[in-house]
Amino acid sequence: MALNFTRRQWMTLLIMGLADFCNAICVSLQAPFFPQEAERKGCIATEYGLVFGVFELVVMIVSPLYGQYLNKIGPKVLFNAGILTTSTSVILFGLLDRIPGHTAFITLAFVIRIIEALGNAAFLTASFTIIAKEFPNNVATTFASLETCFGLGLIVGPMLGGALYSVGGYFLPFVVLGLSLFITALLTLCILPHHKFSEEEQERTASLFYVLKIPGVLICALAIAATSASIGFISATLEPHLRQFELGPVLLGVIFVINGGVYALTAPVYGWVLDKCFNPKLATIMGTMLICVGFCFVGPVPFIQAKTTLGLVITGLVLHGFGIAAVLVSSFTDALKTAVKHGLPDNIETYGLISGLWTSTFAFGAFVGPSVSGFLFDSVGFRASTLFIIGLHLIVAVITFLFVTCCNQAPGKYKEISSTDPLLTNTDDQSIGDHIIKNENGSLISSNSAIHIDNCRPCGMANNLLTCNSYNTKQTHWASSCRLESGSTANLSFRPNYGTLEAGCSHHIHGRGYETIS
Repeated sequence: MALNFTRRQWMTLLIMGLADFCNAICVSLQAPFFPQEAERKGCIATEYGLVFGVFELVVMIVSPLYGQYLNKIGPKVLFNAGILTTSTSVILFGLLDRIPGHTAFITLAFVIRIIEALGNAAFLTASFTIIAKEFPNNVATTFASLETCFGLGLIVGPMLGGALYSVGGYFLPFVVLGLSLFITALLTLCILPHHKFSEEEQERTASLFYVLKIPGVLICALAIAATSASIGFISATLEPHLRQFELGPVLLGVIFVINGGVYALTAPVYGWVLDKCFNPKLATIMGTMLICVGFCFVGPVPFIQAKTTLGLVITGLVLHGFGIAAVLVSSFTDALKTAVKHGLPDNIETYGLISGLWTSTFAFGAFVGPSVSGFLFDSVGFRASTLFIIGLHLIVAVITFLFVTCCNQAPGKYKEISSTDPLLTNTDDQSIGDHIIKNENGSLISSNSAIHIDNCRPCGMANNLLTCNSYNTKQTHWASSCRLESGSTANLSFRPNYGTLEAGCSHHIHGRGYETIS
């Protein structure tokens, strides 16, 4: 698995990995002890579940906006501003225990989490875009590598947060880990490269709603949302579920990092395999099924006639980690490649669009997960509430399976048609190729059909009747012209979609039934 990266690419990967690691620590550190602290202030599970959920709701709303204006703001500016905002908010969140009263506590918790979400959305959207820009040939591998750093942060965060909480109380873990993220932000200012964009890259080519109309991308969005909902579900209500075992803060933190640890270890393997040969949609199906089985054990679900044991919970979390790695690693690269295959330009604008989509849909699921889990926990308990996540992933698995088997038929390969092919014969059963001759300057002229193709094409295409180019060559000297026998000219240029033509006029070509496309 050798990677021939340049020094700039290695430095970019290292600093972004460090930022992901520290950010994950700050995101996950409060899960083992914030619910208990909130209950001391008179909060119920529904309320502190919404504190977890509102963070993701804000990320969901603002991420597409960041993706839309990313080329104007700049990935590096957005990246660093996001980290600085997040780190400051984490430190402020550590002061909440000093707020007296239930109403003031829960209100300030919502306000700080909203501000933190604004920064986190900026950081995530910019980071995914930088990956696609800096590593165009290894998107899945590098994405998985950074997700490994994020997974390691999920491991260290709850353990370190629980340890610091047991030593210095509520404030200490937030100030220590928040400052570590702030220092990382200062390092990225010096190391992270700038990206310059051409005028073509600064043109808007599509909207988020346009991308979601592509069935393959919509499948990716559904899978991301369902997977993040399962993560948020665990974050908000696993700690109350584990109180029956009377675990200490450190050991409780260890339990919380099991799924993140498995995710961190397996994500690079998934990324490498997906870059090489494996169908990402099949990885999505496999991942959703693993999550379903994992949640059957975490409860366990009511139809499993067994008591809740620590062994069953750990087994479920391990399977959950395998599942989220399969889905999350495959989804970003799959959405990006699918969008490009459907005609979107392979440039920074599309990267920002897909980055915003990934972040937004992940945040939507992460909002639904803890919000619904808190409500269900208060209503029916943890074991019955796991059926929500299981049912959600079964739906995604079925939809993805139907898409792969029924709707995802690959188009046939293009075939070069010779001059004697029956498809090119005219009404007199004579080949079009029989009528094509060259004039003295090398241009191709049809003696009967009056088609004239200028000799302005690239090398190696002299024998093709029609030439086509990609979106990158639109409105250039490669645009062809079709001279008609009547003397008029139909200027043809090429749209971003391969194989389609734009024309300023429509003319019937002399007696052959061919016409330009308007």
